[in-house]
Amino acid sequence: MHVAQQDVDRLAPTRRPTGRVAGYQRWRELLFLHWRISPAEMAARVPELLSVDTCEGSAWVGIVLFRMSGVRPWWSPSIPGLSSFPETNVRTYVHFQGRDPGVLFLSLDAESSLGVQIGRQRWGLPYHRSKMSVARSGSTIRYTCEREWPGRMGVGGTVEAEIGDPYSGLDCRVESGRAIPGSLEHFLIERYFLYSQKSGRLLAGQVHHTPYPLCEARLKTCEQSWLEDIGLTVRRPPDHVIFSEGVSTEIFPLRPVAADS
Repeated sequence: MHVAQQDVDRLAPTRRPTGRVAGYQRWRELLFLHWRISPAEMAARVPELLSVDTCEGSAWVGIVLFRMSGVRPWWSPSIPGLSSFPETNVRTYVHFQGRDPGVLFLSLDAESSLGVQIGRQRWGLPYHRSKMSVARSGSTIRYTCEREWPGRMGVGGTVEAEIGDPYSGLDCRVESGRAIPGSLEHFLIERYFLYSQKSGRLLAGQVHHTPYPLCEARLKTCEQSWLEDIGLTVRRPPDHVIFSEGVSTEIFPLRPVAADS
């Protein structure tokens, strides 16, 4: 069995937090691509208060391509034309003082000018406005992205995959289509905290949803410049590929992270 870094509680974040929900989102047709990266190389990209989270002795960088829908604050219904759009994020995995394992976004692309502005200004996340598409025909799904602003134009790529059967559970890593705690799949996919930096402060937010239903996936095309754009030279195919039809998500507010908390 693939084993993740020890002494980090990976079950507590899966429980629904208390407090008021800030908003709702549906994440659909997610393709997860992951590469092994040396922990030392990734540590240079991680804020001082956070530690690189590792599995099988490696840090990991992921590209996640998907569709957002039903995006809305708790007080508003979804708005046609504004609440649904494609998104791609590049992320790595961190924890705070041995707890709250979560995601650190290295870049995000979305085909929503409003979403990009809110993400950058309110959440302190490195969002970019991009021209994007998600097209599905039978068992084949194709994602395209071409960045427009801010930053270097044209960053993105084309990724196409063949979606297979519900994940088979090789090496007892997945059961009934869900990742088993302690597995590589659970380490990579089941992440409920996110970290960001805004005005020099480290912030943490939490989401809640049911476990991802997972399916096998095989890459047919993977032409991408997201990793190069953040300074990572990775020219080999991903070390791990998996697909999920998606989940409905509750989004909770950001909070400051203090070293003595």
